[in-house]
Order: sequence, then structure tokens, then C-alpha cells
Amino acid sequence: MENDAATLYCPNENCQAANPLTHKFCQRCSTPLPKNYLWAVVDGPSVGSPGEILADRYLVIDKFVLLDTKPGLLALTPEVDHLQPLKAYLRLIPYRLNVPQVYGVLFLADGSSHREILLLEKPPLLVDEKIQQVRLGNDLTTAWRDATSMRQLNWLWQIAHLWQPLASEGVVSSLLDSDVLRVEGSLVRLLELRFDAATLPELPQLGQFWQQLVSGAKPAIGEFVEHISLSLVQGKINSTDQLIAVLDQGLAQLGRSQTPTIKIITKTDTGPSRQRNEDACSPPSGTLVSKPPQSTALAIVCDGIGGHEGGNVASNLAIETIQQQVQQLTKVPYDHIDPSLLLNDLEKAVAIANDKISQRNDGENRQGRQRMGTTLVMALPVAHEMYITHVGDSRAYWITRHGCYQVTLDDDVASREVRLGYAIYREAVQQSAAGSLVQALGMGPSTSLHPTSARFMLDEDAVFLLTSDGLSDFDRVEEYWETEILPILAGETNITNVADRLIEIANAKNGHDNVTIALVHYQVQYWEPEITIKAVIPESYSAKTVDLASRKPDATLLGSPNHKTQVIPDTESARTPSLPLQWIVPLIFVVAAGSLGLFVKQLRSQSGRSPIFSNPLQTQNPTIEATPAARSLANLSPGWVIQTNNQISLGKNQSLPPRAFLEVINIKPNSQPASGDLLVSMRVCPNKSTQTSANTNNPAGTSSVSSNSKPLPQEKTVLLLSQLKRFGVSVLQSDVKSPCTTDTQPPAIQSPAPDTSPT
Repeated sequence: MENDAATLYCPNENCQAANPLTHKFCQRCSTPLPKNYLWAVVDGPSVGSPGEILADRYLVIDKFVLLDTKPGLLALTPEVDHLQPLKAYLRLIPYRLNVPQVYGVLFLADGSSHREILLLEKPPLLVDEKIQQVRLGNDLTTAWRDATSMRQLNWLWQIAHLWQPLASEGVVSSLLDSDVLRVEGSLVRLLELRFDAATLPELPQLGQFWQQLVSGAKPAIGEFVEHISLSLVQGKINSTDQLIAVLDQGLAQLGRSQTPTIKIITKTDTGPSRQRNEDACSPPSGTLVSKPPQSTALAIVCDGIGGHEGGNVASNLAIETIQQQVQQLTKVPYDHIDPSLLLNDLEKAVAIANDKISQRNDGENRQGRQRMGTTLVMALPVAHEMYITHVGDSRAYWITRHGCYQVTLDDDVASREVRLGYAIYREAVQQSAAGSLVQALGMGPSTSLHPTSARFMLDEDAVFLLTSDGLSDFDRVEEYWETEILPILAGETNITNVADRLIEIANAKNGHDNVTIALVHYQVQYWEPEITIKAVIPESYSAKTVDLASRKPDATLLGSPNHKTQVIPDTESARTPSLPLQWIVPLIFVVAAGSLGLFVKQLRSQSGRSPIFSNPLQTQNPTIEATPAARSLANLSPGWVIQTNNQISLGKNQSLPPRAFLEVINIKPNSQPASGDLLVSMRVCPNKSTQTSANTNNPAGTSSVSSNSKPLPQEKTVLLLSQLKRFGVSVLQSDVKSPCTTDTQPPAIQSPAPDTSPT
């Protein structure tokens, strides 16, 4: 840094003292000083000269790297609609582990002209604080040759998972640009997004890009990478589902050369301001579990909702139920585990726990404000993978030698605003009701619940921290991970001492709530296999079909200022702009959750939180259609007519009424390959029920959906097959007369449907 006079201002609003850039804590009040390095998206050779301070705030470190010297202040944010490129970043927040998020916008005036520069947070940088040196992390092609075979396939696996979501936002070119495609340890990190040209890149181009990596692949996987690259180019691998299945095979073979050692410790504490502890954890607080010798290592953290009315009952009931379910799952040898089915089974375990709590609420006649519930986050290490499942705002963090990454995205209103492209997260969390949860266990039947499950490939030592908001509020994990948790990986301390220390920090720095944590220390011993693994390309690939009970609306609204958490109705902010329906339909479960009255408001004296990641919705209960000739949702086909049994809310005053008819236009795999789900494109057929359907919030009293045989405004309605089943949809048999006409051909589908990401 060439500006020795530059200072870093304390983020404590009651202090705001100026500090030298070398300080980690404020010299006046000892508040941690965050170093928020930013990437500037600029058309030009640079954003400024090193040492220059822009807008009286941003210190230029390098051509496109800035340091925010006033991290306690919000960055300027324009109306989202004024900068269309913002929307792609915002809607990809579920992939924040790999895709950068928007920090703010820098406005620069140059004479009569003005520039709006997009600022992205947490770019992939290598920072040496001792010598004050900051440089970009390596691009994938440069780092490739030095990586192990396990890491090389891990990088390709992540790219395969990102392909469809980025394609749906028109930015899949980012995965073909070696300047943008960076790595940070085992993670693929995009520097920024590259917007696609008129012609959308397709999988053969990905194969061509990967062919450049073949020469640098480790001997064990050289033939494997060459085979899948050629198969992509030739079209033998024609979907990301198929590609991920092949990469999973390769990683499973390499995983036999990796021996993990796992230790888990949990701690829970009532805290200084609460009279009782509503949290619960597994293993029991203070218990240290090691694998081996234990055959299973499972960590769970629950944060009860309901105060003296039973939050502790709900959290303990959830722990007990999930332990029983997972014990059965882990009896299966790893070689026989299907990753997608394991994700489904974990979500099924959560659904069973939810129903037990909900049924107890019903049995005790708990209504509205009296219902008890709980949030949940759990981690299950299996061989070379970590499975994370969560509901609510209890979080999971992944700590490696390269950084601290929040891998769950809170099920709250602020995150929903970002997903829908309404607001930048740093701005969204400042709005009223930003911390309101959209779901928690026990609030209703599991057909209205959408747990988030994800899996992560582990090729290096790591610590996973699961925590209730007693610790995570006010960014305490981000402040203290480097000094308190990172030493575990260096062997300088043990997880038991760290767990005690984190409880102390939570009580001293926050202290407004119960606090519960679990630390999972994953250690790896890996050696390069001497054998050469083979790629087996299936001749055909079809996504698994699933079956879920029909969704029934639950209009119960809960709320009480005397409880920690309350369920509140979905009220749209007056500043929220309307969105085209094609953006809202793929996020139907988010809006539906609000319309079903599942919002839960955290009532705390203060609130502060930061977001991060969640994986796409996984489905449950795979089934095999017993009679292929019989019409059912399990073997739905284009041209069939289906009928809604319940009203389906599409959001923004639009809905499909009960007994509406829809004709199936097309069916294809979901954009999220891990889900094993299908996307169903439909058009609404003429029917009296659709002609008379009006929303009371619509002043004009117009129909909420088009009632004639013409396509809807977005030319098609797109829903997941599993969503159709949850909402309650019937397939008309061939001998039943329907109102759908055949003289109007449905429009051709020109591009993939938008990404669907759960709350």
C-alpha cells in the first residue's frame, strides 16, 4: 500500500476512531477491525492508482482491488432496477460460496460524466498482513498442475454444479473464462460474472475448455478427465445431471485413498440474560465424540422457539427424532450410498421431526402464539463428503486455512429479498422484519416445509462450526474465527478449549440469548492412488422421480412479543418493485411459505446477521411407477392435462385457483442436478374457475392468471414436479374430457427455466 496516511475507521458507531491499517483491533475500544477487500467491476485498465482514496472511503490497493476504510458504514446502493447486472448476482446468492455478492456501488464523477462501479465483496485474494501485500488468488488453469487428483476432480465437480444455475441467469460464460475462474484452496471462486452473448454456451464448449486441462491432470485421473471432456464435446454427456453422476463415480474411487479422522464437541449455555435454555444439541453438551472408534459422527444444533411454552421441548424432540432416523441411514456401507438419496433421507428425517413437533402442538391444542418450534442445523460427515441440512437461522460455517465460509443461508426475509432480486443484502438486513424467519420446525405439516440440504467434497483439513444465533449474531464468527478457530488446524489448540472460548465470546459480546455450538474437526490423510480410474459414461440418463404428499394450505398465524420468535404474515415492503412472473414462479416455495403463514419473527433486543449459502431444494421418497401405462405424476408426459386440487400461489397477486386445468408443454431435468427433480412447463387452459379467479388485493378485480388458451405472459408456467405433487395436482385420464384445446400449439421453449432455490 503506497498511502501511509490511510486509516481504518472503527466500525463501532460509538467510537469510529481512526486506526493504522496494520491494526486488527481498535486502539481506543478494542473492537475488531474488519478488512473488507472489494473487487471493482470496471470497463477500463484500472479503477484508480494504488494509494488513491476514492469517494473519501475506498483505498485503491491494486488495479481493481479496493479496501473499505469505513467498514461500519453502509455502501451506497442504487435502485436495483437501475443496474440490471445486479440482479444476476443477487439471485445467485444461494451459490455465494462460489459466486461473489454485491457490496455496493461506487459513484465517481469525472467532469460532466459519471461512472457507477459495481463493488463485489470477499474476492479470492491472497492477503499477507505482515507485509501488507494483497494479490489475486490463482486462476484454475495455473493452480491445476499443483493440485492433487482429488482436488482436481473436486474443482470440476463444483463447476458442473454451477453450470445450470449460471446458465439460467445468462452468465454461464463465467465458467469458461480462465481469468474469472479462480480457486481458493479446495473452492472454485468466481472473480466476477461474465454475461453471455446472444448464443448461450453449451456443454460441448465446457468439454473443449476442460480438454485444456488434460495434460496437467494427475496420472490417476488423466484418462478420466480426457474421457469426460471428449464425451461432453461429442454430446455423449448431454446434461449436468449425467456429468455430475460421472464425476461422483470418480471422486468415490479417489475417496478410497483418503482416510479421515473426525472429532466432534458440543456446548450449550443458557446465557446471562435468559432464565432457561431452549437450545439443544447432539452429542450432549460437553461430550467429545471421535470417529474412529465411533462408527457414526453426527452433530446437531437446535434453537427452540416458544419460550416457556415449549421451545426446549421442541428442540429436544427434534434431536431425539433425527438421531433415531440417521442411525438407520448410517448402517448402509458407503459404497452403497447414493448421495442424492442420502440428501433426500436427511430431509425426510427433518420432516419426521417436524411432524412430531407439529402433532404435539395439535395434540395439546396449541394454536397461534402458543405453538412451539425450533430451528435446526446438522452435519453428517460420510467418507470424503460433508452433508449439511438446515432449517431456520441456525448456521453452519466451514473453516479452512484459506478462510471462513458460511455455507447456510438464513431462512429469513432479508435473504428472500435478495433471492428475488429486490435488494442488496447489506441493505436488506437494515429493513424492518429483516430477521423474520420464513420457516421453522413444528409450525405446520412437513408438506409445507423446505429443508435445505447440501454436500461438500473435503480434500483438506477443516473445521465445521454449527451454531445458534446466540453466537452468530453481530458477525461474531466472522470477527473471531481467525484468532479462535483457525489454531485448531495448526495443532495449536484443541476443539474442547475452543468450544469453551466460543461460549465465553457469545455471552460476553452478545449475551442476549441462549447459545449452542458444535465443532466438527475433519482431518485428512491422502495419498495419490497408483491405479488409473476409469470414467463410465451411461448410454442414457434419467432423473429420479419422486413422490410427496399433496400440500394443504395452513393459514395459522402466530405471534407474541413475549416469546423469542413469532410467526408473522407475509407483508410486502412498499419499496419492493414488482417482478416479472418468470422470476417468481421458480421461487414459488418462498412466496408460498409466506402465504401459508410460516414467517417467524425473531424478537431480540438487537439483531445483526450476515448471509451465505444454501443448496437447491432436494426431494424425498423416490418411487418406482408400478404401472407405466397408467397416467400419474410419476410418468407425466407432454400433452397430458392436469388439474389443480388446491389453490397454487404464484406470488405478486397471481395464483392458480382450485380445479384449474393446465396442459403439459415440456418436461426436462431440473436446473439443479443434485435434486433429481423435473421441471414441468405448462399453459393454462380455458375454464370457468380461472376466468372468475380474482385476487382481493387487485384493485381492478382482474383475474390473477390468464383464463384463455393463450400462454401466460411469460409464455409458460414452470414448476417442479415435486411442487405439483405437494400442491395437490391430479392427472386427467385419457377418457376424461378436458377444456384444453389442441388447435393452439404451445410456444417452443427457447431457454432453460430459471433456477429454483429454496428458502
